[in-house]
Order: sequence, then C-alpha cells, then structure tokens
Amino acid sequence: MLALAAVLAGCGGGDGGGSGGTPVASAPSPSPTAGAAGCTLAARGRWVYDRMSEWYLFPETLPAAFAAPVAAAGQRDLDALQDYVDQLTATARAQNKDRYFTYVTSVAEEDAYYDAGSSAGFGIRLSYDVPGQRVVVMEAFENAPGYAAGLDRGTQLLAIGTSAADLRSVSDLLASGGEGAVADALGPTTAGTTRVLRIADAAGTRDVTVRKADYALQPVSPRYGSRIIADGGRNVGYVNLRTFISTADAQLRQAFATFRAAGVTDVIVDLRYNGGGLLSTAEVFADLLGGNRQASDLQATTKYRASKASNDRFRYFQRETEAIPAMKIAFIGTGATASASEYVINAFVPYLHANAALVGSNTFGKPVGQIALDNPSCSDDRLRVIAFALTNAAGTGDYYNGLASRMEATCQAGDDLSRPLGDASEASVAAALSFLAGRGCTPIGASAASARTAFGREREPLTPRAPTVAQRETPGLF
Repeated sequence: MLALAAVLAGCGGGDGGGSGGTPVASAPSPSPTAGAAGCTLAARGRWVYDRMSEWYLFPETLPAAFAAPVAAAGQRDLDALQDYVDQLTATARAQNKDRYFTYVTSVAEEDAYYDAGSSAGFGIRLSYDVPGQRVVVMEAFENAPGYAAGLDRGTQLLAIGTSAADLRSVSDLLASGGEGAVADALGPTTAGTTRVLRIADAAGTRDVTVRKADYALQPVSPRYGSRIIADGGRNVGYVNLRTFISTADAQLRQAFATFRAAGVTDVIVDLRYNGGGLLSTAEVFADLLGGNRQASDLQATTKYRASKASNDRFRYFQRETEAIPAMKIAFIGTGATASASEYVINAFVPYLHANAALVGSNTFGKPVGQIALDNPSCSDDRLRVIAFALTNAAGTGDYYNGLASRMEATCQAGDDLSRPLGDASEASVAAALSFLAGRGCTPIGASAASARTAFGREREPLTPRAPTVAQRETPGLF
C-alpha cells in the first residue's frame, strides 16, 4: 500500500531560498496503482513520473511522456532520481511555483525528524554574510554539541579544519567555492564527525574541537522560547518556534497557558528562522492564538487539482484550553520563514487586518503543500510532491513572492545577532514591541515586498549542496 500524508514543505536550498516542510494531519486516499517492478533507477523514475502525473498540482507543466532517468558516472541512484525530479518540475520552477519543493527523501530519516526532531550534527544554525564574507552562528540548540562547546548566537566561525594543522579560513572558503565550500568543510551529517573550528566571540578568539552527535531538536527553546515581556505597563507574550514538529504541540500549549494566566492579548510570534514542518502543529499554533475565534471561522482551505477535488479540505478554528484571545500579533519573519510559518501568519490577516503585522523582512513565499508517497518497491523512497494550495478565509494564497505585499501592516527590522533572541532590545523584537504599542515603525520596502529576497538581503542561511530532512526544515542547520 502507498503511505500518504499531506505536507507543507519548502525548497531545501536548491536556489538559496528558505526551506520548510509540513506534513498535514489528514491524508487523502491514493488511487489503486500497480507497484513498480524492482528497485532499479529506471523503475524508480517510472514510479515517480506516474505518481506526479496523478497528484502534481501543476500537471500541465510536466513532460508529456516518460523518459527514464540516467545516472552520471559515479552518481548515486538517489541523487540521479532527485535530478530527475528537478527536471520534471523545471517548467513549474521557471513559473515561480515549485522552487525545489518537490523532492525524494528517506522515509526513516523523515519520520525520525517529524516525530521527535531527531538529527545528527553540531546543532547550530549558520548564516553567511555576503558583503563581509563571514559565517556567523544564528542560533545554538541547548542539547547539542555546538552549544556545549561554547558556540552560540553571534559566534563567528573564522576557520574550519579536520585538525589544527589543516585549518582553512572561512573567507578563503567563501572566496573559492561560496557557501557550498563552507558546508563541505563542515563535513557530513554523521554522528562522530569531528571538526576543529576557530571561533571569535565576546570572550575572544580560540580553537574548539566539536564532534557531531545525534540529538533531538527542542522546538521551543528552554532559554528564550517563550516569555512575557513588560512593555509600558502591558504584558506582551513572546513565543519563538524553531520548527513545526509533533513535540512542539505540548510546548506551545504550556507557553500559552502562561500567557493566558497573565491576561496576555498582544503577542510577538517569532518565526524568523522557521522553514516549516507539520501542518497539524501549525493548526494547533493558530488555534492557540485564536481563542476569540468562533467554530465557524475558517482557518484555511486546502485545495487539490481538479481530478483530486474530493480531497479538498476546510479547516476551521478549534477550541484549545490554553488559547488566548490575541487582539494584536507581531509576526517576526525573514526570507527563511516559509511554508507552515506562512500558513499561521496568513490565517490571521482576514480577522486582525492591520492588527497583524509582519516584522523584519519579507518571507520566502510558499503557499502550496506536499503529500508523501512511499514507493512499495523501494521501502525507503518517499516522494514529497506538491499536491495542494492553501488559502486563508479571504481566499488569499497566491503569495509566491512572500507575504509582505499581502499584509495590511509591516515593519522593517534587522536581525541583530549581537543580542539574544527574545531580548526586548534586539532589533526585530524592539520593532515588534513598537508596533504592538502603537508607536509606529518603518514599513517593509516595496522592493522587498515584490521580490523574493533571501534573508534580510545581506545575510542568508548557510545551505549544504544536498540538504537532509532536518536541514530542509531548519534553515542554516549544521
């Protein structure tokens, strides 16, 4: 049988943009199909072509006839299969509709991430500074090796090596091979991989040895993931969600229970690095913000292609015990904010209008989602195929160039790596507080609203050449 699950997922870095995946709670029923004979590259390609012909949201853009994929000399079949998927989606990509959102992945790897945030690496997010040719830590996860070694937000990577004897400067790597060279120097996402990093932070410059390990990503940070900020005599709730995975639900409910007890109605929702994840978690997040919404209030519509219209779905706001009646929300976003994150933001525009603002810079722009199709002949092959579009209660969903131009209120702000996330004086949080208090702000510029800017224009999340599931969903992860 085909295993099928709907998802909101992003590009995974094929064009340098943000990423984001999002399996949806309800799953449409697949049409009966014959399993592919064998697990050869040709058979896997045939299976991919047939499934896309059946489910792809933009069928008119697919090649009219099947042509078997061919692996280049020395290329793995899985990589050749992904190249084939990229060929199938080339026309839709040229139309700005499918920017590497459709891809093949590992069933085991993906299930481990979505169920528990399981990953292997240093547990840090990295960005690279285009003008300054620098690589800087955006965020460090508390239960991972990088944080234990002293890497945290604002730490600069100066050099990378397998030992102190072969350290190579980051500026040299960027100059010679761009972000890919830096990503390659950091090594594979395999537990046990060790690197010597020369770093600089407030404590000075030093070399540290860091060994990659398996860890479970905490979606809401125990340090700054949720808090109440006192501002001008008002209590403002602040919540930062790193990724939409199933373990986030309980953490979000706990955060909102605290907000509810404090009478919070103004909220900062920080999604600046959140590339997406489970749609079911996005729906819970929206419900927690929508304590004043009625059961008849539409949260979003999921719409498939005409031949699959029987799977269309209307999702209404549902009651959560911990929900608050958010009257004003400042959503912090960047070009790494995608998919499920954009779903939550878009859901509130028809209800809060100018009382819902996008703060920071333009989002990535992904108003479509995927379903998961598992190959019965190759048990670890999963095709994530764009199969549905999402719209809010006002019918708005065509935000392929980001949400800035679709919001009634925006506030331009930077991402200040010199201050902790959740700090009231950090640039984006300060701008969000200003908006919530009615003190005014500078709107996100027209150029940013109309163009798919990457990530605050000057910095972008560091992206490996072949991202893992976790790296697709968590921009900049290493």
